Amino acid sequence: MASFCSVLLTIVFIFTITASVTRISSSTRTFTIVNSCKETIWPGITHSENISGGGIELKPGKSTVYTASSGWGGRIWARTSCKFNKNGNGTCQTGSCGSTLNCTGPSSPPTSIAEFNLGEIDYYDVSLVDGFNLPVMVKAFNGTGNCSTAGCDGDMRQNCPSDLTLKAKGKVIACRSACDVYKTDEYCCRGKYGNPDTCLPSNYSKSFKLVCPAAYSYAYDDPTSVITCSGANYVVAFCATRNQTVCSYHDNQLFCNQSKGLKVVPHRWWVAVLAIPLMLKLCVMF
Repeated sequence: MASFCSVLLTIVFIFTITASVTRISSSTRTFTIVNSCKETIWPGITHSENISGGGIELKPGKSTVYTASSGWGGRIWARTSCKFNKNGNGTCQTGSCGSTLNCTGPSSPPTSIAEFNLGEIDYYDVSLVDGFNLPVMVKAFNGTGNCSTAGCDGDMRQNCPSDLTLKAKGKVIACRSACDVYKTDEYCCRGKYGNPDTCLPSNYSKSFKLVCPAAYSYAYDDPTSVITCSGANYVVAFCATRNQTVCSYHDNQLFCNQSKGLKVVPHRWWVAVLAIPLMLKLCVMF
């Protein structure tokens, strides 16, 4: 029995160390990226100080996890209809960030973008300022504060003004921004229009806002678009609605958003936690 107790104490020690490491790692954040589309996508990820990122192929119904530091700031979006060779060189119809699987630059418009600035208070939004290529929503979980869901439930490809449509083989594959099409200071909110007093919603941005009320429609659309939260992790789901249940399983944890918010359902390790007191009691008895 002495050997049993020795083994048991070793298990307790290892678990204690693991728990400590877990607490330390809580300073990092996770982004669970989910593809709810019917097509394969190639997510792009860029840090505000480092444009290298991406390199992920995500088939329909699949998900992946990206881990960032608590001070991370950057963008997440989807590239569509990409073709890469065995060397990782190729092109995409929308969302390109260079000519390789790993991004070498920012996303090319038109692209729906999830934006984050993490800190003591996180700021996040979904931006259609650069146009629209896929619906995308952002859900926060285990955070405190507002933490509401950002994103676009509608599909601007089906509601795009005719002069902003981007087509391939006669099919609308994206909706461009008025700035991208006409390149005027007024539509691009620059020059004398480079402040919130002079840069006002246009008929084009209003059409985006009508379909996607919880997303940025133009550069100074702050009051209805930026969301704050503290200490959260995030799900970024493409082709999912803001009220849709989205689940992803990673690192022995099942992530699902329900009506009361996203829940984290841990597996395996908690069984050991509950069993330890009983095993210690048995060790003392014998």
